[in-house]
Amino acid sequence: MAIQPNQAKGKARAPEQTFEEVKYIRYLVENDIPVCVRLSNNDEVSGTIEYYDAGFLRLTRSGQPNLFVYKHDIKYLYEEPQ
Repeated sequence: MAIQPNQAKGKARAPEQTFEEVKYIRYLVENDIPVCVRLSNNDEVSGTIEYYDAGFLRLTRSGQPNLFVYKHDIKYLYEEPQ
């Protein structure tokens, strides 16, 4: 049996997905934690995540219209300080 190049002895390949993103976003939704989202154009929007799926987040904002933000437009997000 020949050893494949990507199956070196004792080294497992990193998984393609860990699903940690889904767990974290679910945590933010369930606990109504305010977040700030930095977009790829460096604009920032704040609110709570009401809904999410594989392609976008729905951000609920106080006193402003809700936003659907595509995930490919998000640079990063962080929890707002309490």
